[in-house]
Formats: sequence, structure tokens, C-alpha cells
Amino acid sequence: MTKKERYTYILGYFREHMPVVTTELEYASAFQLLCATLLSAQCTDKRINQVTPALFARFPSAKEMAQVEPEDVLEYVKSVSYPNSKSRHLVEMARMLVSDFGGEVPDNLDDLTKLPGVGRKTANVMQDVWFGKATMAVDTHVYRVSHRLGLVPKSANTPYKVEQELVKHIPEEDIPQAHHWLLLHGRYVCTSQRPRCAKCDFNDICPKLLDDSKL
Repeated sequence: MTKKERYTYILGYFREHMPVVTTELEYASAFQLLCATLLSAQCTDKRINQVTPALFARFPSAKEMAQVEPEDVLEYVKSVSYPNSKSRHLVEMARMLVSDFGGEVPDNLDDLTKLPGVGRKTANVMQDVWFGKATMAVDTHVYRVSHRLGLVPKSANTPYKVEQELVKHIPEEDIPQAHHWLLLHGRYVCTSQRPRCAKCDFNDICPKLLDDSKL
């Protein structure tokens, strides 16, 4: 199987079985999505969705969050991973939104990554989910699944290299969905420690199970 055939097969499956897909994070505005995405690093979406209702009720926009100290935010997010640094980043991010962007979340990579705590992955999530741009956010799930399914070579050994490889081979119209397709497959099927291969529909082409020399 050539790489082109592999992409065609995998993308065709997802188009048929998961035509409508988006983030599992819960939010009501660009600011809330940005906060939730920042908090979700190395933490489950389920946990974040348990935390954010009270957080957003207290801080519905950047204006309210910019007026408090990190310890005030910490009370709402202390059950997530790295709560101290995330609380600090949230407050610093909110203050920069107010001071530099009129309280609004910017829509481009350069401005988004200026915000404290916002890296390329979070910026790409924002551009994809909120602004509808064809960007590929590579988290641990996307990174793992891309390698396991043979979508990227072993030399793609950083999230950025995986992103570039995926964008090169996935049609632009599929890119906004492809991030979620790969992420959800990694979250529920191709898991890190104990992949559920018996439930996977890609067994016939999986390099883990086949000797495929054309990858």
C-alpha cells in the first residue's frame, strides 16, 4: 500500500463514519474555548468540562479574569494538572487580551502564540474550532496515531514535523475535521498503553500488524 492509498483509505473511512466532529470541550465563546484548551494540556477533556462551568460563571470574559490574581483562579482549577502554572497563564493571557487585543481573541497564529501559555497546538485548535481555518493541531493522540497508522515517517519526530507531514497529504477541506478524527481515534481506540486493536477498523492496513515495506 502506498502512502497515498493509505491516506485515501483512512480519510475515506473517517468521512463515512465521523462526518460531523468537533472538540469535546464545552464552551460558549472564543475566550472560553481558549481557556478550556489551555487547561486541557496533559489533562482529560472530561476533567476540564467538570471545572469550567464554575470558572466561566465567575470569569465569563477576559475583562473579569484580567482583574484578579492567579490565586483567585487557582481556586477553580486546582483539580487539573499543573494548576499553579495554568492559573498564572490564564490571568496573564486575559490581561494581554485586554491590553493588546481589546479583550477579543485574535484569529492568527502569530498573535495567538504571543499570549502566555498558548503554544502552536492551542493556537491551531483555536483557528480550527472557532475560526474555521484549515489548521492541524498535533497533540499526543494525533502524534501517536499518525505514527502508528503509518501516516508519517519515523523522521517526523516532533509535533511540528507531524503537522507539516499531515497537512501535505490531507486535502485542505478535510484538515479541520482530520485533527478530531485522529485525536478521537487515539483517545478511544488507539490508546497509548493498551490500544484496543480488536475494536479498530484499520487492522487490515495497520503497520503494527502488517509487514508493509512501502511506508
